Order: sequence, then structure tokens, then C-alpha cells
Amino acid sequence: MPPRPSLVVMVKDPRPGRVKTRLGRDIGMTRAAWWFRHQCRALLRRLDDPRWDLTLAVAPDHAGLQSRVWPAHLPRIPQGAGDLGDRMARALRSMPPGPTLIIGADIPGIQPAHIARAFRALGDHDAVFGPADDGGYWLVGLRHGARAPATLFQNVRWSTEHALADSMASLPGLSIALTDTLRDVDTVADLPPVPNRTA
Repeated sequence: MPPRPSLVVMVKDPRPGRVKTRLGRDIGMTRAAWWFRHQCRALLRRLDDPRWDLTLAVAPDHAGLQSRVWPAHLPRIPQGAGDLGDRMARALRSMPPGPTLIIGADIPGIQPAHIARAFRALGDHDAVFGPADDGGYWLVGLRHGARAPATLFQNVRWSTEHALADSMASLPGLSIALTDTLRDVDTVADLPPVPNRTA
């Protein structure tokens, strides 16, 4: 029987001034934290799917493991120390054998179909990335997450337009697929439009 796929969502405790600070500079830190909390809740509800095992990688470590914000039935692991690459590599290596995807929690457009397509791409590729509009990415996955190579995420220029290219370059010799392009939310301009209820 093939190993079950794992989906890891990177989440931060939604405290004002600790999450979505660029968005907070546009709309206020309390509103930004409120947005992130409700965005996470909706995302986790959509992606809690029987086709894969859903795990939360939480920060800060102790507070995140104890937090009542996140659904109690979902397993949690601490993100740990280091930059984003250190934390994602640690999460990948901590999962059971089998295909593993990691996503951020600040991408409103993610649907189960996007996750299913990314897992399908790992059927005949070693790695998969979901590009973002800004040169970064919203998803990374490995066919054998627990065996992530030592070079993974080395020399990546995070929070720049080079993040995706640098991350792909950190996987020399591996076959890499690209899946759907989605937009994350960094500023108020990235927020999805509010539906017009009077129309």
C-alpha cells in the first residue's frame, strides 16, 4: 500500500504586530491579524480532505502548540528556529515517508483541486513548486519529503523576486514540476475583492 500524502500548512499565531505586518501597515495591525485568523480558518476547513493527512507547522513553537486558535483535531509540529528555508526543510523531513507538500496560510485562492494537482505532479517528478506572481511561490513539495536533500533551500534570497529560481536551483539533478500560479497577500492591493452584494 503506498504511503499517504502529507500536506503541511505553515501558520503563525495571529497576534497583531506578529503576522502580516506589511498588510498591517496598510490596514492596521489588528485588522491584519483578524484577516489572517479568518483566512487560516477558512483555508484549513477547505483543505481538511480525506485524500491527504493535514498537519500544522506552528510558530511561535510553544505558544503555537498550545494555541486554541487552531482546530484541535489537527496534528501540530513546531516550526523551530532559522529562516523560512530552515523551517520548511525541517517540516519536510519530519513527515512520514511519502509525498509531502508545504503551503503558506496567506493565499486565499487555494482550493483542494490545486493541492490534488500538485500531488499528481509528484507522481512523475521529484519536486513541485506553485509559483506566485511576485517571483516567490505558495507551494513546495517533494516526492520523498522525509529524504529532502541537504542542499534544499541553500542560498535562497527570500522575500525577493528570486526566491523561486533560487529554490529550484537548490535541487540540482532533481526533476521539477510547476503547478498553478496563485497570489499571496502581502499588502492591501493583494486582498481579494469583496463581492458586491447589491448586484
